[in-house]
Amino acid sequence: MPGTLTISLDFELLWGIFDKVGTRYKPEYFSNTRRIIPEMLELFGRNQIQVTWATVGMLFAENEEEWKQYSPSFLPSYREKKYSAYHWAKVNGIRPEVHFAPELIQKILETPHQELGSHSFAHYYTLMRGQSPEQFREDLQASQKIAREKFGVSLRSLVFPRNHINELYLKICLEEGFDFVRGNPKNWFWQETQHEDQSKKWFRSADCFFPVGSRTSYPFEEINWIREEPIILPASRILRPHSNGNSLFNSVRLTRILNEMEKAAQLGEVYHLWWHPHNFGNNPEACMAELKKILDHFSRLKEKYGMLSQNMAYLGERVKERVAKIEIPLS
Repeated sequence: MPGTLTISLDFELLWGIFDKVGTRYKPEYFSNTRRIIPEMLELFGRNQIQVTWATVGMLFAENEEEWKQYSPSFLPSYREKKYSAYHWAKVNGIRPEVHFAPELIQKILETPHQELGSHSFAHYYTLMRGQSPEQFREDLQASQKIAREKFGVSLRSLVFPRNHINELYLKICLEEGFDFVRGNPKNWFWQETQHEDQSKKWFRSADCFFPVGSRTSYPFEEINWIREEPIILPASRILRPHSNGNSLFNSVRLTRILNEMEKAAQLGEVYHLWWHPHNFGNNPEACMAELKKILDHFSRLKEKYGMLSQNMAYLGERVKERVAKIEIPLS
C-alpha cells in the first residue's frame, strides 16, 4: 500500500490567538495571512494537493450582525472569561479584517481538492473548566448551520482548538455530523495539551529538529474506528514557521519534515502535516518557499513510491471502506 500525505490547516485568524495576544497584534501579520492564502490555494490546486481547511465558524460571517445571528444562544461559561471569544469581542469590539473572511472561504471551496472542515464555531476549548457538553453541541450546530446556509456545504472533519481533545465529547461530534477528527501525535509531550509545562514545550520544540519521540508516521491499518465516535486521524508534525536569522535551524527543521515524508513513503505509512495559515504571517515569502520545497518533495515521492495526497475526509473514507471489507461475513 502506498504512503499518504495528509495536510490539515487550522484557519482561524485572530479568533485563534485572542486569548494570548489581546489587541497587541501587528495588523500586517493578518493582512499578510489574507494575502498568502490565495497563493497557498493556487499552489495546492496546481499540484493536486488535497487539504482540509479546519475553519473557525465565526470567519464565515460577513459582518457583526451576521456573526450575532448565527452565534448559539447557550454560550460557553468558562470559569476564566479570557477564553471566551464572545467576552473578548464584547470588551474589545469586532474588527472585520481579523474576524471575518467569507471571501477566503469561497476561494477554498472553488479550489480543486480542498475540503472545508471545522475548527469549532468560537474556537471552543473543550477541556477548560466551566463549559458544558450542551454548550459544545450548540457551538458545533452553529458551525454546521452557517456553513449550510451560506455556502451550501456540510462539514465532516473537525480539529479541536489547541488540540484539546475531550474524549467525552467525541460522540457529540459524530451526532452533529463530524465523521473525522484530527488526533494528536502519540508521543507523551503531545498529550493533555491543556496541562502545559516547560518540559512538554521543550520536547515538542526539540522534536522539530531531531528525534526525541517515536516515529511520527503510522500504518494506515492502525487507524481505528469505534462506531459510536468519529474516526481519529492522528497528526504527525506541525510545520513551524520560518524564523529570521536562524538559517541552520530552518534548514534542520525543514530537512526533518522531508526525511519523515520519505520514510512514510518508503514504509507505506500516513504522514499528517498541519499548521495555521497565520503562521506564515511574519515571513510569508520564506514560508511559501519552504512549502514549495515540501510539495516538490512530495511530487518526487509520488513518482518514486506512488505516495498519495489525501485530505482528512478522503483518508477517513478509506478507513470506512477497509473496516467494511473486514466486517463482510464470509459465505
